[in-house]
Amino acid sequence: MTSAPTLLVDGLAFAEAPRWHLGELWFSDFYTHQVKRVDAQGQVHTVVEVPMQPSGLGWTPDGRLLVVSMLDHRLLRLDPAGLVDVANLSAFAGGPCNDMVVSATGRAYIGNFGFDLLAKAPPVPTVLVAVEPDGRARVVAQDLMFPNGSVIMPDGCTLVVAETFGQRLTAFDIAADGQLSGRRVWADLPGLSPDGICLDAAGAIWVASPRSKEFVRVHEGGHISQRVASGRLSAIACALGGADGCSLFMVSGKVQPAEAALAERCGRIEVMRVAVPGA
Repeated sequence: MTSAPTLLVDGLAFAEAPRWHLGELWFSDFYTHQVKRVDAQGQVHTVVEVPMQPSGLGWTPDGRLLVVSMLDHRLLRLDPAGLVDVANLSAFAGGPCNDMVVSATGRAYIGNFGFDLLAKAPPVPTVLVAVEPDGRARVVAQDLMFPNGSVIMPDGCTLVVAETFGQRLTAFDIAADGQLSGRRVWADLPGLSPDGICLDAAGAIWVASPRSKEFVRVHEGGHISQRVASGRLSAIACALGGADGCSLFMVSGKVQPAEAALAERCGRIEVMRVAVPGA
């Protein structure tokens, strides 16, 4: 049974990349340069500071945090002694690096803006980059319009990426070596701008859409079975978690420059009970 959203935490500058991990919700707060985690009671703790702005989060098979450093185009890993470089993606990124999904083997797939969003530059296609655990990086998909949130299906054979300016979810087959092929439209979403996404156990994908200010549950082919309005704020990202996997965490905020975001601190995370748990 779906419930009404309730507030978990507010006063954030601009939150992104929510992930349920070890009984807490982890997320990046862009403009405070911090990766944070929040428990079920709404207590927020700082995990690590990322000077060049954190975004996508994931974990290695042995449980170490991986974090995308946006402005210097790096993938970092949090070791016991602190953050270390895994890969430099400057040769591939046409703008700030952003969201990421990490496979069960520790391979990270990372998107980037492709252009200067805040300067209102015209959108241009860009690439999705795969980074191996040893730091080797390569382009695995091209001509994507702002590749953003991604999910990997439970069998590990399909990756779905949100193309924010393409207004669609795009699927690829994943080869044993991590290469992507068989590109196809998983769902056309006219009027939406898919940002952060998460997968549920029925194979549907929850999509945050800043443009339409809503979170939507999308099925392959494009059918939308549920909509949740984000009010006056833009829907930024979402994650499924909680003790039974049926808590939908919804991140919202205002897309604006750092100075305004730090002054206003209108970012928030709400939680809502849903019928289908996370995959």
